[in-house]
Amino acid sequence: MDTVVITGANRGIGLGLVQQFLQSNSSVIATCRNPDEAKELLALKHTANLSIYPLIVNDAQSIASFAEELDGRTVDVLINNAGVIGGPRQSLQDMDYDAWSEAFEINTIAPFRLSATLLDNLNRSKHPRIINVSSQMGAMASASTGHHAYRSSKAALNKVMQVLALELDSQGIIVCNVHPGWVQTDMGGVNAQLTVQESAAGLCNLIGSLTMQQTGKFFSWEGEELAW
Repeated sequence: MDTVVITGANRGIGLGLVQQFLQSNSSVIATCRNPDEAKELLALKHTANLSIYPLIVNDAQSIASFAEELDGRTVDVLINNAGVIGGPRQSLQDMDYDAWSEAFEINTIAPFRLSATLLDNLNRSKHPRIINVSSQMGAMASASTGHHAYRSSKAALNKVMQVLALELDSQGIIVCNVHPGWVQTDMGGVNAQLTVQESAAGLCNLIGSLTMQQTGKFFSWEGEELAW
């Protein structure tokens, strides 16, 4: 049985991943800012394999406290899912610079910090994986306009984790970024192509099949390798 840590697990893709991994009989450690307000996540609390912890990913003390709770425990999969869009004002004519900074804190720096903090837990696993929910909107190979804050934070995440994959290769830790598709979430909107369940099921299958030969790569929710 894998032990899976999922950030941003109270809604959207994060909640979908919780449901999928519970169905696959994994032990799930779900985190979010305010567990007491996470009604859909709390509704799953009757499942013995689910534990829920508060975690503010852009708060160093919150990460340290969470790590203390997991001291000595094995983590097989860390899914850095928590993310923000970067605010509604992201144009050349009207940019919210504070929201842009927050996007980097949450989308780029936090996954690195949490991965580094839980390294001992991951090293206890026989098949350790660090999975980062990114986006093709941050791929240099994909040219389109708008959403400067979101795109740049995900592009930075891609590079940070590409480097981390090389650094952790000798420890046998797989590091991969994933594009979940255009999903019907608060961020993706109701016109998106995929349901949360479709995206989460594909991601769960991909995560379960990853090998060291795939570390440092970027995949779609369907398992297709994507260009950075």
